[in-house]
Order: sequence, then C-alpha cells, then structure tokens
Amino acid sequence: MQSQDTIPLLDALTTSAHRYHAPFYAPGHKRGQGISQPLAELLGMSVFRADLPELPELDNLFAPAGVIQEAQQLAASAFGADQSWFLINGSTCGVMAAILATCSADDKIILPRNIHQSAIAGLVLSGAIPIFINPEYDPSNDLAGSVTPAAVAAALAKHPDTKAVMVVYPTYHGVCGNLKAIAELVHQHNIPLLVDEAHGAHLSFHRDLPTSALSAGADLTIQSTHKVLGAMTQASMLHIQTQRVDAQRLSKALQLLQSTSPSYLLLASLDAARQQMALYGEKLLSRTLQLADDARDRINQIRGLSILELNHTQGFFELDRTRLTVRVSELGLSGFEADEILHQQLGVTAELPTSQHLTFILSLGNTQADIDKLVQAFTIIANEHQPAQQPTAWQKLLQSGKAQFLDIHPSSFTLYPYLSPRQAFFAPTETLSVNHALDHICAELICPYPPGIPALMPGEIIAPAAIEYLQQVLALGGSITGCSDPTLKSIKVVTC
Repeated sequence: MQSQDTIPLLDALTTSAHRYHAPFYAPGHKRGQGISQPLAELLGMSVFRADLPELPELDNLFAPAGVIQEAQQLAASAFGADQSWFLINGSTCGVMAAILATCSADDKIILPRNIHQSAIAGLVLSGAIPIFINPEYDPSNDLAGSVTPAAVAAALAKHPDTKAVMVVYPTYHGVCGNLKAIAELVHQHNIPLLVDEAHGAHLSFHRDLPTSALSAGADLTIQSTHKVLGAMTQASMLHIQTQRVDAQRLSKALQLLQSTSPSYLLLASLDAARQQMALYGEKLLSRTLQLADDARDRINQIRGLSILELNHTQGFFELDRTRLTVRVSELGLSGFEADEILHQQLGVTAELPTSQHLTFILSLGNTQADIDKLVQAFTIIANEHQPAQQPTAWQKLLQSGKAQFLDIHPSSFTLYPYLSPRQAFFAPTETLSVNHALDHICAELICPYPPGIPALMPGEIIAPAAIEYLQQVLALGGSITGCSDPTLKSIKVVTC
C-alpha cells in the first residue's frame, strides 16, 4: 500500500495533460483547442487539457488495475473501509447501486420515510418492496431526525424476511441517530446495514465529530465527498467493510449506473480530496469547528435567533457541529423569507431554508470573513424584525395538532405500499384533479419542504390526511417537489 501523501490518479492525469500529442479521440474539443472562447475565459485552458478519456495510462473505472485501483485502495485505508469505489454520478448512483446489490425483485428493505429520492429510484430499478419507518420528529423545532433503534427492531420483528436496512446518517441538519445500536440490531438478523452518509464524508477525520458510519458498524456507506470535503461537485465515494455485501454484485450494479465516459477531473478530485484529509484533515476540521462554534456563540446572542442543539434522544443522538441550523421564526419570519433577504440583499447564501430555519454548511473552505459576514447579516435582519409576539402560522399549525400526519405513530404513513414502486412506475397512469385522486394509487413521489419527508410514494393509496397536510404546506409558503404539478391541483395516479 502506498503512503497517504501520494496522489497516483492526480499525478497520472497531470502527466497526461502536459504530454504533447495529436489527439484523435473524444472529447471533441481536443484538449481545449476547439472549446468555446467564453467558456475558456471563464475556466482557463488547463482544465480542458486535463479533460481526458480513458487513456491507457489513466486506467479504467470499471476494471481498475492501475492508478484508479491505487487511488481507491488509498481511499479505503483513509476512510476505514475494506474496499472503496469512486463515483462520478454522485451519491445518487451509489444509493441505487447499494439497493441493487442487496435486493432483488420482491425482496423487502427497511427504509426511513425521509430517505433520499435516489433510494426510491433504487426500488424502481430493483423491484424491491419498501418497508417504511418514520424518523423521530421534533415538533418544537419542526425537524425530522433519525429513525430509532426501537423503530428498526419493530420493523425487523414484523418483517423477518427483510434483506437489508438503509438509514440516513447524518440528516441534512447534521442530526445523527444511534447508529451503533441500529447496526447491532440489523446484524442479529445477518443482513447488511446500508447508510446514506452523503453529508458525513468528514466524520472519520476528527474526534469531536459524530462517529462515522463505518466506525458505528455499517456494512456499506455512500458519501458525497463534494458536499463537505474538497472534491468537485458530483464526485462521491462508496465504501464497504463486510462480507454481507457482495462486492462483485456491487461492481456490476455500478457499471449499470455510472457513465461509460467518466470524467477524470472528478476522479482526480476524489484522489486529491482523500490525500488532503488523510494528511491534514484533523487540522482543517479543527479550524472548521472553531469557526462553527464562533458562529454559534455569536448568533445565539442575537435577539430572536437560536441555533439547533442536541436534545439527546434516540433520534437525535449526536449532532454535527459544522452544520448550523438557525431558527428565525421568533422574528416573525419564515426560513424562506429570511433566505431571500440574506441571498438577495445581504450577500449570504444558505444551504437549505425550511419553515422556521435556515441551515448552513461550514466546511474546510469557509473563512473567518464568511462567519463575520453571516453574523453581520443576521444582526441586520434581527434589528429590522422585532421578535414576534404571536406564534407564526407554522407554529400554530404544529401546536394545533393538524400536523399529526407527521407524528411518529404507526398509522401516520403507509408502512407497506399497495403496489411496489417499480409496479407503480411502469403501470399506466392518468392525471386527476386532487379531489378526484383520493383513494387512488399514487404514481409520483410527493415531498413537502418542510419537513422533507415524502407524504406520498409511488404505489401508496392517496389518503385525505396527506392531501390536507400538503395543501397546508403550500398555503404557508412551503414547496412540494417530485410531482408533475407542484401546485398540487392535480396528481398522477395509477390507472385502475
């Protein structure tokens, strides 16, 4: 095994980019000579000289035997895995491949209700049957956390023929469940625990961060290296550390899902990001944590604002301090309104607005100047908006009990679909008005923001409670994704 200070793939790409030769291969811009001038002015010519295909010296992503193999082996060592794969189609393809590698048609897989839509695509491709369990929900903060060990245990007891369990860890807001306890439960059934760790690629590299999924006992984890580390957008990794996942089947699944023309710019960025974290990760993250703590302390002192803190329940077991979720609703603003002010007027852009909050990702690329600008912007907003004397519309909705649809009760969501997502996807469909769609089988994934938990999945019966809640989300300024009509005046249903 090479030393972690080496970057075999990046070095090979550098050499190839600087080697003069007559290129009679794709891509068509021929090392930048045929590139659009405005694009060249934006990006410079060096990026196009390195935009190369699978030349012999650059190895083959689907049958690595050279520098890609070396780079992936180094990544496995750095992240604590037995084997790692580079992903150039994002974590999306990794999530789908994980399901394809562990589930066949009609196999059951346990999933949280707030799973990423890529998992639904994995269900469609595999034909697997989802057994949905609800994440723990905090109505005081209007945020979903993780699934609990008790919920996983109950689902496994009811469905002992389940082939795999997949969880989200951490959530978009940095909330982590008790993954170690969940892993122990899952392994008692001798099935794999799959983890969508898209927002947790950094967890392995600092002791003051939550436990990484692999360290907690996950069999397979997918990480968006680009989200919080130094890789380019769309560059991710998949890691395994178990015999419960067939590595050859996983490789075949990735061949189905990844481009046959992989970008070496993305692949090289993964190699470079691994080296950076292996050598300097702890130092870089210590600085990031200091910036996050500085921001947290200063924002908490601004009247009408507060930052999400750990509440020490099974669904909120740990919290990633580099994720700042700022509650603005006490100022009489929704997160959407505050986000618009910050972005358009004050030069600060959040990662995610929700009904009551704004969430910010702090990473190794942020600076003290960024933190100062963030605090200054929030100070301006707080000075211009006095603390609300009355609950906001969202708070009234939650307090009234009308949000019971989101409560964690067995009857809240359909735990077993009428049709599998695959059956619903390929079934003939029609579009009906929302009132006429009740009691029909949904053909779409309909997800309200907030809270980001799908209210309807393909294959489920459309219940009045789901429609009522979705309409309330829209009325209060939220948004709905996944459906063909985001105004919810119509819904696509399976034709009976």
